[in-house]
Amino acid sequence: MAIKFSLEMLEADYIELGKLLKATGACSSGGMAKVAISEGKVLVDGVVELRKGRKIRRGQKVVFKGSTTIEVV
Repeated sequence: MAIKFSLEMLEADYIELGKLLKATGACSSGGMAKVAISEGKVLVDGVVELRKGRKIRRGQKVVFKGSTTIEVV
C-alpha cells in the first residue's frame, strides 16, 4: 500500500516519525507506533530507524513492515 502525506496540512517543515505512522493510519495508536519503531519494523529512506521522534521532511520515504510505503510531500 502506498500513502502520500502532505506537510502542508500541518503548516510545518517536518513531522515526527511516530506521529506520521499514527496520522496515516499505518499504526492505530502512538503506542503501537513506538513498539513498531523500537522493534526495527520501520525504514526511513531505506535505513532502519529506531527513534520515534525522528524528524521526517518532504521527499523522504518511510516503509512500515515492508508493505506500507509513506511518501512525504
